Amino acid sequence: MAEPTVLSYDTHPGRTLTAALFKDVKNTKDLRLLLAEGSLPEFAYINARVVLDPFVLQLAGHRALAAEGSTRMATKNIHTELVYGVSATKHVAESLKRFGISDDTTAVLVARFDCKPEELEAVSKRIEGQQVALSELGGLVDLELIDKYFKVSKQELQSRGRLDAVTFRVGAKDCL
Repeated sequence: MAEPTVLSYDTHPGRTLTAALFKDVKNTKDLRLLLAEGSLPEFAYINARVVLDPFVLQLAGHRALAAEGSTRMATKNIHTELVYGVSATKHVAESLKRFGISDDTTAVLVARFDCKPEELEAVSKRIEGQQVALSELGGLVDLELIDKYFKVSKQELQSRGRLDAVTFRVGAKDCL
C-alpha cells in the first residue's frame, strides 16, 4: 500500500493536527498575497526547509493548543501560533519571517487543527506544487539554515543528534 500524503496526529484530547507537504511550489508569492488578504483557507503555512522532522510540528502543535487553552497565545490565531511554535525564538515577527513562507519558498508544509477533507482539498488546489508524502520532508530540509536558526553548534552535534537539539529548543522555548 502506498504511503499517505496527508498525516493526522491526535495532539490533544479531541483535537487533531493534519499536515500535508508540497514541493516544487511555484506560487508562494501569490499565496503570501492571498494570505495577507485573508483569501486563503486558515492553515499554518510553513517553510518546509526549516522543519527538521514531523515530530517538531507535533511538538509545536501541543504548544499551540496549550497556549490557546491557557489564553496565552503570542499570535492572533491558533495556526499562526503553530508557525511561531516550530521556532526556537520568542520573537514572534522573526519566527513568522523565518518559518513562514516567503516569496521564494519552494517547499511548503501546511497544517490545520481539526481539518476536514474539503478544507485540505481547498488549500491543495491553491498550491501550485507537487504534494508528496510527509516522509520526504527530510530530503527537503536545509541543515545549514536549521543550524543557524536553532543555533546548533558542531560541538553539540558531536554529543547529540540535530533532532534532539531542535526539539529541546522548541520544547523549552519559554524556559530559555
